Amino acid sequence: MSLASSRQDIERFRTAIIERIGLNFDDGRLGFLGEVLQRRLHRLGQTSDLYLQELERQPADKEFTALARELTVGETYFFRNIEQFRALAEIVLPARMNARRPISSLRLLSAGCASGEEPYSMAIVAKETIAEPGWNVEIRAVDINPAVIQKAQQARYSSWALRETPPDVQDKWFRPDGRDIVLDPSIRAAVEFTEANLAGDDPNLWRPSYYDVIFCRNVLMYFSAEQMRAVIDRVAKSLAPGGFLFLGHAETLRNVSDQFHLHHSHATFYYSVRDYAELVERPLVQIVPRSLSGSLEAAFDTPPVALDQTWYQAIAKATERVAALVPDRPRDDAPTAQPLLAWNLAPAFDLMRQERFADALNHIRARPSIASKDPDVLLLEATLLAHSGQLTAAEDSCLSLLLLDEFNAGARYVLALCREHAGEIERAMEHDRVASYLDPEFAMPRLHLGLLVARTGDRAQARRELGRALELLKREDASRLLMFGGGFNREALMVLCSSALKDNGGEP
Repeated sequence: MSLASSRQDIERFRTAIIERIGLNFDDGRLGFLGEVLQRRLHRLGQTSDLYLQELERQPADKEFTALARELTVGETYFFRNIEQFRALAEIVLPARMNARRPISSLRLLSAGCASGEEPYSMAIVAKETIAEPGWNVEIRAVDINPAVIQKAQQARYSSWALRETPPDVQDKWFRPDGRDIVLDPSIRAAVEFTEANLAGDDPNLWRPSYYDVIFCRNVLMYFSAEQMRAVIDRVAKSLAPGGFLFLGHAETLRNVSDQFHLHHSHATFYYSVRDYAELVERPLVQIVPRSLSGSLEAAFDTPPVALDQTWYQAIAKATERVAALVPDRPRDDAPTAQPLLAWNLAPAFDLMRQERFADALNHIRARPSIASKDPDVLLLEATLLAHSGQLTAAEDSCLSLLLLDEFNAGARYVLALCREHAGEIERAMEHDRVASYLDPEFAMPRLHLGLLVARTGDRAQARRELGRALELLKREDASRLLMFGGGFNREALMVLCSSALKDNGGEP
């Protein structure tokens, strides 16, 4: 019998898992996949070639279940990322109740529920939030792994599973039973658990416009890009118009789907699905509806206010010190601009490289009409306008860009610069946070946020943001440094960041 020892066998195993189960494992986890494959071969007494042939055709239900046990991790805890549950209680459920008041019924789904802590947390929030009589709340929880489903149905947990649960919630909904903690029967009865493969097009699970809220947290990371888009497409079709989606705190729909609005409140991010008319007409994007949160609402009529130290002034004051530490030399990491869509942006990038921002802006403004809705053109225009101090016009360009791409991190960063100049530091920091969430590898909003936070006196948070920015600057894309670096190269920005980090008690 031949055990799985070759790279070719493991690659076939990985491909079959992606196609049949939807789970994706990068090259760093090939060793783990090899171990799983060896265990299955040993258990079944099969050769790798025979086993893989059967798996590639269609795995039997029993083998499908065994692989689900082997390949998924079910550890979680109650009220994980508790900010999301606060948003659920204070914003999402009231909004959906208003939408569903004629029928007084809500439907919630926990997709990838693991051992049940998430859907039970949702049930507790629903019990405590919906005080009006006559409301029916249906909560469905699904997972591919039958072992965790069985554990969830027992509703018995260790005290460690309640480590983030507020004491008053523990006292109300849990009771000790020997070494275990047992959930209140009313909460247990509120959730229906079933096995399901999110990668499958299950018509019973993915009913059109059925759910009001879907939690699908820390699940997308397991899928291939193609499977991820397919799952999110099913989620979008299964949510009622205006229904909400919660992802894991490090997951985003950027470059995955344009069928959702992004919301930010309670120090967390979540989404609502657009309705059909929005998808067809693409109206003005409102990132956070005024009725739900005022933290990011547009306020572009505020007159500029002179600040003691804006981002631009910080750059200017650092110029002499940076120049002394970083010799002026050609930017060997500067990109060679390529034509974008139907119009060549190379001249504008060349002018930016020479710090001839006004000339670059004139080139952008002379664009043909076909380039007027090119997101790259609009982003470059907004950046050049901000560089030249035309901040109201820069904000207008950002809004035009957000019409086309609501999840554009660059537009959010430029808006942060504009809001800072207007004296709205809190709003500027919000824009930086949104940009950092949308693109976790984007260094500039982290650097800007760190400088702003330092001005508020929060040295600990400033150290965190600046430390992260310093790491990101080391590998930031050269074209973004050219566009957003204010005329400074990578080394100069790193020196600025290191100096600010040291000023706030950090170690560069």
